[in-house]
Amino acid sequence: MNAKTVRYSPEEILATHHRYLERRRKIEAGELGWETLADFFTDDATFVDPAWGRVDGDSLVTGFQNRLPGRRADGSYYQAPGVSRIVYAGGGKFSFEQDLLNMLHVLELIKESGWMPKKKMNAPPRSPVRLCAWTLD
Repeated sequence: MNAKTVRYSPEEILATHHRYLERRRKIEAGELGWETLADFFTDDATFVDPAWGRVDGDSLVTGFQNRLPGRRADGSYYQAPGVSRIVYAGGGKFSFEQDLLNMLHVLELIKESGWMPKKKMNAPPRSPVRLCAWTLD
């Protein structure tokens, strides 16, 4: 699907969002059960909950902390949060992994911590292939 293709009007999307928020308000007030949110999702929808998580088919989404060696004077770690999408290929192996993190944050942490690699590291290519493995539609 072309990113410029519009299938639904902004008004329809916003109206649905408002109804969804009203339903959540009723759930949080104890007037309805959480299962009633299913009315707002297709039968094949994927929902990733921060507490319960979700494995979508052969894909797994997981969070991590990209932690550098050492700690700050206050004891906190030099670390940046990240998210990985990993696709399981069977036989105890994965066929794909995509890590998402804020590289500017990581570079700031490296500078702040004074960390230096023990061995020479390869620099990223000037023009890396930046393909997205999944779409939003």
